[in-house]
Amino acid sequence: MGSNRREFLRNVAVGTAGIAFGGMASGFSAKSYSRIIGANDRLNVALMGCGRRVSAYYTALKDKSNNVDVAYICDVMKKQREKVGKDLDGKVSGKATLVNDIHDVWNDQSVDAIFNAAPDHWHAPGTWMAMQAGKHVYIEKPCSHNPREGELLVAFQQKYGKVVQMGNQQRSAKESQEIIGEIHKGVIGDVYKAIAFYSNNRGEVPVAKKAPVPDGLDWEIWQGPAPHMEYLDNTWDYNWHWYGWNWGTAEAGNNATHELDVARWALQVKYPEQVDVEAAKRHFMKDGWVMYDTMDARFRFPGNKIIEWDGKSRDGYNTYGADRGTIIYGSEGTVFVNRGGYKLYDRMGKLIKDSKSSGGEAGNALGGGGDMTDGHISNFFNVIRGKESKLNSPIEEGAISQMLVHYSNISYRINKSFQVNPENGHIIDKDGMNLWSREYQKGWEPKL
Repeated sequence: MGSNRREFLRNVAVGTAGIAFGGMASGFSAKSYSRIIGANDRLNVALMGCGRRVSAYYTALKDKSNNVDVAYICDVMKKQREKVGKDLDGKVSGKATLVNDIHDVWNDQSVDAIFNAAPDHWHAPGTWMAMQAGKHVYIEKPCSHNPREGELLVAFQQKYGKVVQMGNQQRSAKESQEIIGEIHKGVIGDVYKAIAFYSNNRGEVPVAKKAPVPDGLDWEIWQGPAPHMEYLDNTWDYNWHWYGWNWGTAEAGNNATHELDVARWALQVKYPEQVDVEAAKRHFMKDGWVMYDTMDARFRFPGNKIIEWDGKSRDGYNTYGADRGTIIYGSEGTVFVNRGGYKLYDRMGKLIKDSKSSGGEAGNALGGGGDMTDGHISNFFNVIRGKESKLNSPIEEGAISQMLVHYSNISYRINKSFQVNPENGHIIDKDGMNLWSREYQKGWEPKL
């Protein structure tokens, strides 16, 4: 791939308004994009974050039909980037350079795309900085740490015209696409309600205490855009999810993102009018988990449509017969859909169709991975090349679904219900809007 083409590709994107997403063109068509990149050009990709999720990308990176070189493996923990380097050595195309600092990747003009699987507080800032550096981004859920970051991601994408796919991979599941399409055609009549749910049996976590920074960890870069503080033991690896709002987005950001997105997709709704939440810590009352571990949320949308979230982080009872999924109710029937496929029932409760997934995608297993992720990544690559005209989960769609997570968390944090402006998604409550954005470490503030 010639350096002149790469430079032209990066320069031409600046100032454009994005390619065609979901049939909505923003001024830069997929056809013209294809002419710039070339359908058969090899893409140089970089991995940002080598924790539990990174192994879910391995199959797609090894797939020769995706035609990619792994150029960089980046992680702030030495042992993690070295492990991924060994995992992929000789199994993927490209001679990956192992680096500690993501700035090294952004500064390399030969890199076309980045997989952002860093902790939550890095998702949006790492993505908009990558776009500013001329990179396309596959951004893991949650795509933002707070509502304002979702707005910023869309604005950055429109400015720089980069391809940004959110990692809510069920949007690429063939069975989910099939049944959601049928729902939109009226297979269960007028849809009016969806229940999204998740049950897991997470255990006790240690109480976080000040401790020496582990060997090989760059704690300053790990914190990145979040306000910096002294290191707490057992934080960097996974428990940052539960150790406060500086880094994580709780279980709603960790898992509700997926099912709430499917519910919103099925009901064809955007922003709600009313948000009601009951959430609390219900288990291991003296452990280090500082957020809720149990949540019931209700979102009321225009047209009297409702989405409910039933999230249990530390109670493995499968209330709805599965550990996660979405139930969609219509005037003439009901649909149950999850990563394993879907079941279609008529109004009398008779099973009409049982469509099991042809592949396998992990449910509650840490890291996940499977055919849905593989397809989601291929869709990302194909849109970059112009082989497909639209992303399955463009950032402007992902950011709207992510708002339901943020509403849930904000309602829990201010301990009250609130109304929402269904036109722009803003909270009609002063206390709620005080949590619309966040404080950044000095020098990391977004600059659009």
